[in-house]
Amino acid sequence: MEGTPLINQRLRKALSEPVDIASLVWMRVCFGLIMLWEVLRYAWHGRISRYYIEPDFHFYFPGFSWVQPWPGFGMYIHFAVLGVLAFFIAVGLFYRLSTILFFFGFTYVFLIEQAAYLNHLYLVCWVSFLMIFLPANRCWSVDVRRNPLLHTDHVPAWTLWLLRLQIGLVYFWGGIAKLNVDWLRAQPLLEWMENRSDYALIGGVLSWDPTAWFMSYSGLLIDLCVPFLLLFRSTRMPALVVAISFHLFNLMIFSIGIFPYFMIATTLLFLDPDWPRNAFGRWFPQLQSVPRRASLHRAVVPCMIGFFAMHTFLPLRHWLYPGNVSWTEEGHLFAWHMKLRSKNSRIQIQVTDPETGEKWRIRAMDYLSERQRRKMSTRPELLRQFAHHLAEEMQQQGHGDVEVRMRVRTSLNSRPRQLLVDPDVDLSKEPYTQRPASWIIPLKPDLDGW
Repeated sequence: MEGTPLINQRLRKALSEPVDIASLVWMRVCFGLIMLWEVLRYAWHGRISRYYIEPDFHFYFPGFSWVQPWPGFGMYIHFAVLGVLAFFIAVGLFYRLSTILFFFGFTYVFLIEQAAYLNHLYLVCWVSFLMIFLPANRCWSVDVRRNPLLHTDHVPAWTLWLLRLQIGLVYFWGGIAKLNVDWLRAQPLLEWMENRSDYALIGGVLSWDPTAWFMSYSGLLIDLCVPFLLLFRSTRMPALVVAISFHLFNLMIFSIGIFPYFMIATTLLFLDPDWPRNAFGRWFPQLQSVPRRASLHRAVVPCMIGFFAMHTFLPLRHWLYPGNVSWTEEGHLFAWHMKLRSKNSRIQIQVTDPETGEKWRIRAMDYLSERQRRKMSTRPELLRQFAHHLAEEMQQQGHGDVEVRMRVRTSLNSRPRQLLVDPDVDLSKEPYTQRPASWIIPLKPDLDGW
């Protein structure tokens, strides 16, 4: 314990060390342009209407059922504003206000529909939040053109380490999540790669079983090791080449949106802070301001420790629940469980009026979009939410206190189908709880493992 004050003193000194602002500028420009591109992709592919306007019902995140889409053309206007804000961030115009509004605007969209959850959208929420506190507009920005007094060529090191910490945690916990029976037996990659045989030139290699095994274990090692190898100068460049190659390969093989581009851009933050100035010297002038150690606000270190602790608890909380998290989904959200499971279900829904004895067979496609139906059929919490929605719909139609039961037979990572939820339980009466759900049927032991 005697060394604790000394360690704290060294940590504070390291975090207040002045570093070149060029990497923060790189992050600002890349973040803004990638998010502008994402907004344009949503508009081009019709996702704004398909995800947020056409469905009459949206699956919510616990505690956020009150978050609903704008009426009318409101969602189109909302995405247009997000696009403008993303452009403002990229060029550094009204930066602080733009980052604040973008964070709230994007997080609002994220919270509307749980069935649209993707890890990289969750990551964007966090990075956009962190960008609020970073002085990334104080060089090579419109804000500096408007007010030259804002200009600086150096920033305290903690501004860069905060982003490195966030990206390093994504890698590391993504690797920890792969330490499970299925991934170690190359599932679901074996299943997915079989469907890549029609790829030109490389289809035969992709569908070859050893390729899936290589991808499984190399992906595991990359996620676990890369964030640490990037910290040391002697291993940094080899780790960077491996990481970029890994993301480019994923981009070619899988449909995962902006995630590879986002991770490549942010992984480059582990290089020396002045690398963009050296690489793009014609756009970045030589350093002009004299580097000075910045005073470190007393809240910075506790906030970074708290940030690390939270991002440690969320990925590990599924261990508080019994069973296979890829089956029960309890603790799956916000845990960086990426491409770990392939699930498909056959679902039958029956609504019963116990007073009259009437029974109705419900087709989920009559209430949900194809994406919502597909996601719901494999996720117990979404099944519960939909059961409550059906009960409310029936009551609005003049029926009594109906019961909703579901028979869901699900396959996880090429296993034979088995019941996911208890077909005798009225899910419309089951409340949301942080405790393990008793109505989820555990994955059969004889199917879970080698």
